[in-house]
Amino acid sequence: MVIIWLFQEHLFDVSDLQNEPPLISKCGNLEVTFRYEAKRGKIHIKILQALEIPAKDRGGASHVQVRAMLLPTKRQKHKTKVKTGDNPVFNEDIVFNKIFPDNVQSMGVRFRLYGVERMRRERMIGESIVGFASLNLDEEQTHTVVLEPRSNLSGDSGFDVASLSKSDSASSTQSLQHGGMPELLLGLGYNGTTGRLAVEVIKGSNFRNMAMNRAPDTYVKLTLMSPSGQELQRCKTSVRRGQPNPLFKETFMFQVAQFQLPEVTLMVSVYNKKNMKKKEMIGWFSLGMNSSGEEEQGHWSDMRESKGGDQVCRWHVLLES
Repeated sequence: MVIIWLFQEHLFDVSDLQNEPPLISKCGNLEVTFRYEAKRGKIHIKILQALEIPAKDRGGASHVQVRAMLLPTKRQKHKTKVKTGDNPVFNEDIVFNKIFPDNVQSMGVRFRLYGVERMRRERMIGESIVGFASLNLDEEQTHTVVLEPRSNLSGDSGFDVASLSKSDSASSTQSLQHGGMPELLLGLGYNGTTGRLAVEVIKGSNFRNMAMNRAPDTYVKLTLMSPSGQELQRCKTSVRRGQPNPLFKETFMFQVAQFQLPEVTLMVSVYNKKNMKKKEMIGWFSLGMNSSGEEEQGHWSDMRESKGGDQVCRWHVLLES
């Protein structure tokens, strides 16, 4: 089986230039201005311009659009008008609301640059995440954000899952790093001949225990649901103790007929096991009929379109419980 590794959402930091391994490729830059109104709980973002977009024959596009989403809630989204040119100018303002000082440090924004051609399916060119914790929120600042590909990496590329983890190094007010949202790397594969859905829980990132100083004891629960919300199958991983970035590498099989794929929902929940009887949810997401977001719907669709049951792997930001 060929495993298709897809890049974790990762934010460019100037310190990346000094670390190995380097970025495999670059999908252009975004010039973005940030301004925070703490009293009103608003983040003002101005998307100024896109630069160094790849040529069309190298994965770029002649018509592009920027889309921004507030993380980790994914409930506030904005998109720019479609622009043309090698270095398209947008100069469009975005405002995200209900971002108060108590929680701003745990939030961020995801930028995606899409190619939007007439009579063709929209295609993502590159993406990046900016954590608000990495910004100097006391003053308005303009940053250049490097977009990375959500590209296919072969298993012999020299990269593994661990190499996709985010840098923990401190950054200056002019550099950006990931805001530390909890995420889970999940692999999906479907064999139409046997009717088996393979779900691999691969790795977690930034799992934390708010009530204690140490990392939580976590496990992942998978639940397959019918269109009516009935539980069809359920399973869970073993517990990983005291690991903020736990490696699971556990695969589970679900029996799903091909005609049922558009109708079922896979619920993915991450729990902190406090003791034998007590647990608390760290976060969740869902894929399939009732997907919790565009990323999850795209992952499910890519799995269905994958030929030969090849595994498709994606990182997913956990939603708050």
